[in-house]
Amino acid sequence: MSTTARTPLRPVDAAPPNPRAGAETITKMRLPFDAWLLAGTAGLGVCSLMMLGAVASPDGTASGYYVKRQIVFFIVGGVLAALLARFDYTVLRQQYWRLWGVLLGLILLVSVFGQTTRGSKLSIPTPFFDVQASELGKVLLCVILAGLVTDRAREMGSWSTTALVAGVGLLPAGLVILQDLGSGMVYVGILMMILFVGGSPGRHLGALAAAGLAVVLLATVIAPSAGIEVIKPYQVDRLTSFLHPSDDPADAGYQQNQSQTAIGAGGKTGRGDAATQTKLQFLPEPRTDFAFATFGERYGFTGAGLVLSLYALVLWRALRILSIARDLFGALIAAGIVAMLLLQVFENVGMNIGIMPITGIPLPLFSYGGSSVISTLLAVGLLQAIYARGRALQGKARLQSGL
Repeated sequence: MSTTARTPLRPVDAAPPNPRAGAETITKMRLPFDAWLLAGTAGLGVCSLMMLGAVASPDGTASGYYVKRQIVFFIVGGVLAALLARFDYTVLRQQYWRLWGVLLGLILLVSVFGQTTRGSKLSIPTPFFDVQASELGKVLLCVILAGLVTDRAREMGSWSTTALVAGVGLLPAGLVILQDLGSGMVYVGILMMILFVGGSPGRHLGALAAAGLAVVLLATVIAPSAGIEVIKPYQVDRLTSFLHPSDDPADAGYQQNQSQTAIGAGGKTGRGDAATQTKLQFLPEPRTDFAFATFGERYGFTGAGLVLSLYALVLWRALRILSIARDLFGALIAAGIVAMLLLQVFENVGMNIGIMPITGIPLPLFSYGGSSVISTLLAVGLLQAIYARGRALQGKARLQSGL
C-alpha cells in the first residue's frame, strides 16, 4: 500500500480580484437549490406518513395521532432546513471547537437528565417531544470534523493529525455508545468518511479499522470469556441474534423473525388492509425500528422498492453536491452527511431483512420521531447551502471570464 497521502481538496477558494465586488455578485444572484434532493426528501416524507397512517393502535383502529405529529416535525424541520439553505455555512469553519464543546455538553446532559428506555438513557423529555442529543450530534459532528480537517489539510499525512482528528471524533462516539450503540456506530462511520475524503493515508485508516475491530472482539468475546462484563448480555444477544435467528425465536430472534415474516407476506404489491403482522401487533416497534417492514407488508416489493429508490436519489444528489463543492470544508460536510445517511439506511433496512444486528437506528426521514426527522432535515439544509454556494461561485466565475 502506498504511504503517500492523497492530495486533499484545496482548503480555501481563491480570492476574487475585488472580494467585496465578488461577494455582492453572489448576493445579488438568485441562490439555486437541488430540486432532485428536495423531491427525494419530500417523497420519503410522504411515504413516512403513509406508513404511520397504516399502523393500527392497540384498540385496532388506525391512529392519526402519529401522523399529525410527524407532519409537525416535518414542517419544523423543513422551515429550519430552508433557513439553513440560505445560510453561509463557511462561518462555521472556525467554530468547531465551540461546537465540539456543545456536542459533549448535550451528550452529558442526556446522561444526567435523560429518561431510561429499555435500560439506556437516550433522550430528554420535553412538553413537545423527547429530544435525542445523539441525533443532532450526528450533524454537529460532520461540521466539527470538517472544520478540523480543513484547518489541518496540509498536515493530513502525519500520524499526529490523524490521531487528533480521531480523538475528537471518538470521544463523543464513545460517550454515545454508552447510551445508544447504533448511533455511536454512525459517529464512527462519519469520522472514517471525513478522514478518507480529507486525504488521510490508507495506512492510517487501516490502523484505525484494525483498532476498532480489536475493541469489538475485546468487548464481545475476550472480556466475557474472562468473566468481565463490558456490555450487557442482552446487548450481545441483540448484536449476534441475526446470525442465528431460529435459535431463540421467542426472545432474541423474535423481532427479526416477525420483521422478515411481514416483509415476505407483502409479496409483490402488498397486503393492504390485510397486513396482519402490523394490524395484530405481532411486529414490534412498527413505527420506528421496523417501519420499513411495516411499509413492506402493506405495499409489498413495489412499496419497498420505491422507498429504497428515494434513498438512492437522495444519496446520489448528496454525492453530487460533494463533487461540486467549491471548498474543502463544504465537501467534507457533504461527505459526513453521506456517511450518516448511508449507514443509517443500510443498518436499519439490513436489520429489517435479517442481515444486520438490531441496534435501534431509525430510518432517516421515514421512522417516526422528532429528533431524527428534524436533524436529518438540518443535514439536507446544509447540503442545499453547499449546493447553492457551489452554483453561485460557478456563475460568478463565468461572469468574470466574460462568458
